[in-house]
Amino acid sequence: MDLKQIRCVLAAADEMHFGRAARALDMLPAGFGRHIRLLEEELGIALFQRTTRSVVLTDAGREFVREVRPLIEAADGVVERFRDRGRTVSRTIRLGAIDSAAAGLVPSLIHDLHELDPGLTIELLEEKSIRLVPKLLSGRLDLAIIRPGARLDPRLHTRFLLYEKAVVALPASHPLGIRTEVSIASLVDVAMIIPERRSRPHSHDLTMKLFEEEGLTPRIAQIAEEKQTILNMVSADIGAAIVPLWSARLAVPGVVFRPLEGHSVTGVDRLPLAVAWQAHVRDTNRDLLLSLLERNLDRYGVQT
Repeated sequence: MDLKQIRCVLAAADEMHFGRAARALDMLPAGFGRHIRLLEEELGIALFQRTTRSVVLTDAGREFVREVRPLIEAADGVVERFRDRGRTVSRTIRLGAIDSAAAGLVPSLIHDLHELDPGLTIELLEEKSIRLVPKLLSGRLDLAIIRPGARLDPRLHTRFLLYEKAVVALPASHPLGIRTEVSIASLVDVAMIIPERRSRPHSHDLTMKLFEEEGLTPRIAQIAEEKQTILNMVSADIGAAIVPLWSARLAVPGVVFRPLEGHSVTGVDRLPLAVAWQAHVRDTNRDLLLSLLERNLDRYGVQT
């Protein structure tokens, strides 16, 4: 029995779903299930009752979870105390950010940090929120700028930053590109490239909601996961896409960006942005970056 196996059991007990628990630990479902199966074989008992629709703790499983949770918390406490010693010496902040924030907000933040403390550096990891959160929880990141989810992990502190506007990305040759603003109604017959929902739920749902509010259904030509891929498809004249405004800074040739018509007042065309960090971790370097971010957010958040 090892700590990783125990962590898998605790995650499954918290989520009551192997797939969600595997994502919370940044693991593949097959590997996650194997860890639990090996532990059950070692103990000689079933910890979970599994059906095609649900996962439920057995009586032995509930007792096991009660006894091992304090052990994991104690082990995490030891690791964190020694990490904290390292942070007092380290002059590096490990920052994660979603792609649009990495393009639109982070460069100014890093510039100001270098001005404030030239000896303090940032290691930047650009990823989707769904992959940044597990890295925060595992201690591989100190801070992350993410799209906040509906369910916030209690082990994280999350602070709302701003709403990022959404715009329409069009092939440069598209007739709608000559307009100063583009309405959703004008996109009803335009092939649309839609973000994949599992990895980009905010962007996917925003696109669908904008069409639904007009009583329309988008004509979906392609579903894609990566923002760069979506914009490359737009450039290749496969279709249009609704994307965060800061995506324009990714500078894909052959793509023009136009504001959405009629949504600036209602605020429907907006995507939330938040910063998250481990709730019970002390880190003076991270707190310095947080303070800098909050003091200058009005300037960093300017969207043109």
